[in-house]
Amino acid sequence: MNVSARNARLVLYIVGFVLMAVAGFTLAVSARGFLASTRLLWLSAGMSVAAIIAALASILWRARSRPGP
Repeated sequence: MNVSARNARLVLYIVGFVLMAVAGFTLAVSARGFLASTRLLWLSAGMSVAAIIAALASILWRARSRPGP
């Protein structure tokens, strides 16, 4: 595996982690406001989905970048 593939995987992990942290923060802010608006809930759900996609992409990137038998 070359260096750029490792860096891309690392970036995808970092992006996924940051997105999940932001999703948790928006959920906490929404709960603090007693769920007065669903906009923050939708934002949190969207960030969670984006984090899942980033995590899956990093796994698939790793599988594709391995040399074959």
